[in-house]
Amino acid sequence: MNLEALQPVITAMNQERSCERVMQAIVSGLTERAGLALARVWIRGPGDDCETCHLRAECPDRTECLHLVASAGHSVAEGREPWTKLDGRFRRFPLGIRKIGHIGATGDGVLVENVQTNDRWIADQHWAAKEGIKSFAGHPLTFRGELLGVMGVFCREGLNARSFQWLRVFADQAAIAVANARAFEEIERLTRELQDENVLLREELASDSHGDNELIGTSEAMRHMKQQIALVAPTEAAILIQGESGTGKELVARAIHRQSRRGNNALIKVNCAAIPRDLFESEFFGHVKGAFTGAVRDRVGRFQLADRGTLFLDEVGEIPLELQSKLLRVLQEGEFERIGETGTRKVDVRIIAATNRDLRGEVDAGRFREDLFYRLSVFPVLAPPLRDRREDIPALTSHFLQAASLRLNLPSPAVSLAELERLRAYQWPGNVRELAHVVERAVIVSRGKRADFEFLTRSETVATASTEPTHSGPADSSAPVRRDTELRQEQIKNIRHALTQAEGRVYGPGGAADILGIPPTTLTSRIRRWGIRKPS
Repeated sequence: MNLEALQPVITAMNQERSCERVMQAIVSGLTERAGLALARVWIRGPGDDCETCHLRAECPDRTECLHLVASAGHSVAEGREPWTKLDGRFRRFPLGIRKIGHIGATGDGVLVENVQTNDRWIADQHWAAKEGIKSFAGHPLTFRGELLGVMGVFCREGLNARSFQWLRVFADQAAIAVANARAFEEIERLTRELQDENVLLREELASDSHGDNELIGTSEAMRHMKQQIALVAPTEAAILIQGESGTGKELVARAIHRQSRRGNNALIKVNCAAIPRDLFESEFFGHVKGAFTGAVRDRVGRFQLADRGTLFLDEVGEIPLELQSKLLRVLQEGEFERIGETGTRKVDVRIIAATNRDLRGEVDAGRFREDLFYRLSVFPVLAPPLRDRREDIPALTSHFLQAASLRLNLPSPAVSLAELERLRAYQWPGNVRELAHVVERAVIVSRGKRADFEFLTRSETVATASTEPTHSGPADSSAPVRRDTELRQEQIKNIRHALTQAEGRVYGPGGAADILGIPPTTLTSRIRRWGIRKPS
């Protein structure tokens, strides 16, 4: 064996850009070009499957070992069976154990010129004799003083000191090829990660630009909330925004972020009510390729994306109980692991949470961790319902008229004082979100003429008629009081009926939320909270 015989192998492995292909080029080149019987590469990595390892009794430290990653050659005793499998007894070696572990631990190569006379390094001399193996050589794969792995070869023709030296030179070249491939893979990983981050950030910017980023209103309730925002925004305190659906909790979160020291960095939103239960951990922390079925590439988690910025957890009460402990750890220690990744990542994230639930009641019911509740609600902020700030309705209506007209490319209708009074008199169960939708409908219907909100009065009359008793006169004080559980069962039955009528759809015209007359987020929350199954 000489360097000339190994030169094509060196060229082939240096042309590869993935570790897997480099390893395969090493072992296949050694067996095909250099005439070796068996060539293998073990790479240094964390210990795993220690309980099933046949060398566990000899292993002094289970934190690291050498893992078999590439094998080539063939048997002559068993019908030329290829030696390409990466399982079996010798798929891993602890550092310092047996000849492969000794090479990895000491950094010294091992040459056995005659395996039949050496029982120290050859564990199975019967196998060697059956396969006609005469010699073994092994070298460490080191790059800039770091052990990457070990290369081991068996030869039927015999290896001498000169061949052993040529293999040393080849091993050094192989280590460089492995290090370069790792660098290329890391560059590709970081590039994909950056692309994913850019996509997510563009989505956040798009949602921000299409939203109404101004807190409109001069009512007492709004002035009090703005004072709270100005007080807490410059701090790093965690904030819990509470309020009914449609009160603009996300706008409050964006206002806090803009007024904070993190305002120039990202505000990342997570709608906890819209994430499938099995994907919560991946959404929050990310995953590496192959971590689970369907993980075809690395994914950046929202915590990493929000590093040095703010993470807005909308509908935080929807986070599964089993994941709340992991969320608490990130909030307390600023550390997390991606799914399938052994390394720990550090992040600096400010948390703003929002909910329309009574989280204190959820804690008492055992559905929300008490320690997480206190960690999130360092400073609570209340987003007031629209019925408590009716004096803001004219300003809000004017703002929504202009926004809807611009978005729909339609003329903005005029609104009379009588119609404004009609808007102020309405109860607004859907709050500001409902007002925005009502105004948009008026822009579409009016076509530049005066806006007419009479349909609000009709819908309220219908709703009142459906809930009031048909007889007149004072209420019957002897009528039985219905228990809360009975009313809830009726609500569940009504939601199921709406879902059936909407063929399982929640959102959009004709969806269950539209049929019930409630915001889709509220309906989604109730479906999850009460475990209602959609019709198949």
